[in-house]
Amino acid sequence: MTTSTRKRSIPRQRQPELERDFTRSPSLGYETPEETGLVRCLAHGFPSPLVRWHFHEDYELHLITETSGKAFIGDWIGPFQPGHLVLCGPRLPHNWISLDVPEGGAAGRDRVIQFRHEPIEHAAAQIPELREVMQLLERARHGIEFFGMSQQAQSHWDSIKAARGVRRLGLFLDFMADLAQCTDYRLLSSVQMQGAQGADGDAQVDQINGIVNRITNNMADPISMSDVAAELGMSESRFSRFFRRSTGNSFTDFVNRVRINSACHLLMQTDHYVTDICYQVGFNNVANFNRRFLEIKGMTPSEFRKQADTRFGSGIPS
Repeated sequence: MTTSTRKRSIPRQRQPELERDFTRSPSLGYETPEETGLVRCLAHGFPSPLVRWHFHEDYELHLITETSGKAFIGDWIGPFQPGHLVLCGPRLPHNWISLDVPEGGAAGRDRVIQFRHEPIEHAAAQIPELREVMQLLERARHGIEFFGMSQQAQSHWDSIKAARGVRRLGLFLDFMADLAQCTDYRLLSSVQMQGAQGADGDAQVDQINGIVNRITNNMADPISMSDVAAELGMSESRFSRFFRRSTGNSFTDFVNRVRINSACHLLMQTDHYVTDICYQVGFNNVANFNRRFLEIKGMTPSEFRKQADTRFGSGIPS
């Protein structure tokens, strides 16, 4: 039995790069520190040096206004198109790669708002009205995709970008209130890939993302917790605690979720048979694959493909 192949390949995910404040040059589209407080607006196009597999300490609200392609949010891989609106939490790796770029590029592809957690958390401790925003931010650690809000998001971004001081803060909170009250959304990454602060936190994120990359880049290969623990110089019990503390999942559950998310990508982007996809993503029997898929996605692989075709179209690049 043969499988179909895509006509255009997707650049391989690499280790995410930590974006630090000193790299945020106005020449790349960032506002100057003198212009901003809590809320920072950014607009950029594609291609751009800013388009890369990376993470940072801020929340990032990201609206795509041009082109379509592949989005990478934590361990989630899926299609995007104009109107795609996602809120990523701190230290959640992400990237958007366009596949239908016009010859001159897409100068206005991205509208971005970045903001820090601590000021909002401190304010929420004193201002009860902000608690619904904190619930939104907790969900954002998985990455949230919002539906039906693209025009509203563009209008909010334009208003916030044009404002300064208290007026900008008020407009930003108005946007956050709309997002907090939106009921048509989905959580994207099955793992919360943020780590602790400082050098230890960076090392922890590097270790976790190294494991994620090993799984995603060698999907069909068997991988055992004992082997990974040994490579990191840990006992299985210590590694198990470390992994659950870092990701919120057991190692086995995490591997299954990454494989199922990759299966979703193949179901949306190829005409491969479900049986073939089962083995391509590392399951060794179809019954177990179907059972795990139903547990994680709430539907069978065939049902998922039908729904994906309805929402996104076939998704196969021409």
